[in-house]
Amino acid sequence: MTQQKKQPSENQPPARLRLRITAAAETQLRAGHPWVYGDSVREQNRNGAPGELAVIFDRKDKFLAVGLFDPDSPIRVRILHVGKPQTIDAAWWSARLAQAVEQRRTLFDAQTNGYRLINGESDGWPGLVLDRYDETLVLKLYTAAWLPRFEEISNLIRTQLKPARLVLRLSRNIQTAARDLLSAEDGQIIYGEKLDSLPTFLESGIRFEADVCHGQKTGFFLDQRDNRRIVESLANGRHVLNAFSFSGGFSLYAARGGATSVTDLDISAHALASADRNFALNQSIPAVARCNHKSVQADTFDWLAANEQHNFDLIVLDPPSFAKRETERAGAIRAYEKLAGLGIQHLAKGGILVACSCSAHVTAEEFFEAVRRGAAKSERAFQEIQTTRHAPDHHATFKEAEYLKGIYLSF
Repeated sequence: MTQQKKQPSENQPPARLRLRITAAAETQLRAGHPWVYGDSVREQNRNGAPGELAVIFDRKDKFLAVGLFDPDSPIRVRILHVGKPQTIDAAWWSARLAQAVEQRRTLFDAQTNGYRLINGESDGWPGLVLDRYDETLVLKLYTAAWLPRFEEISNLIRTQLKPARLVLRLSRNIQTAARDLLSAEDGQIIYGEKLDSLPTFLESGIRFEADVCHGQKTGFFLDQRDNRRIVESLANGRHVLNAFSFSGGFSLYAARGGATSVTDLDISAHALASADRNFALNQSIPAVARCNHKSVQADTFDWLAANEQHNFDLIVLDPPSFAKRETERAGAIRAYEKLAGLGIQHLAKGGILVACSCSAHVTAEEFFEAVRRGAAKSERAFQEIQTTRHAPDHHATFKEAEYLKGIYLSF
């Protein structure tokens, strides 16, 4: 049980927030896990405020870690540092930002100026991501613990990275708190000139628009870059179906890779219109201009389950998350198996199925096995080409951060 000690008088500054946690939680922190859950806190010297630094001491009363405190979240402390004591000041934050940026310095050339600069906990910035779209940076916050530090962090980003503009995105669960504390809204441009149109950026020499103020995630699915490059290498001479196509990322790579035709399938007219605009942005690429690009607005499961059969040589299945919570995990695994089976029905002989998942509650092996079962039930011979995981700018350093996986099967 958490023990609360007496509060300081009004004339005294509050004592440093000190926590002691369970032995199991200590072990997890030492192993690199970045979260302390509320039920792991066994002693706390006083009530803490959101975003306050919480110092964690071990059973021998020695410094163990320091992190951002959030009294209203099941994740009570998001760890910033484990080991010997350090001063968390402006210089410390500056060095940590520089470290994340440096890790990306050699990953991309001038043909790619859209990528992730800070990937949350895996870069030591728990509950915070920072994405680059050419000269526009998008800062997304997932926890209210960052709100009291928002001005400090946003000024650091502006000073150190010098973007043309900085856009704030907020997880749905903290939008009310941000409005109350900062008078800030999701999608607000907090620095730089107003946008007259959607900003564009380069990825592997292909130009895309990014809906940085209102789009999903921070405006584009940057995490699928490596899978898009693989699809490009497989697309030459093929008729391609991009299911759950969103803004056409896989489609444009397939077109540049020499696909004869590309069909975008999505339930959202807004997404399909975005894909059309992205194709228009890249008509200077001869292979894209030659490719026959089609759009179908429909529910993917319904369209694939219809009696009419289509013959595609390459099918990409990249749905949104089927399991946003643990209770949805079993149903998600069944859905992935069903989706793979439906896709294979439309795959020509010699065709390739590309299936992806972004459901963190479904492990990579559970997902791969689900797709393999769907393939086996088709009673068609197939070979596994490869499986993929996270891109290097979206690296995952702990289990809960592992969400992205892809599998490639040839028939």
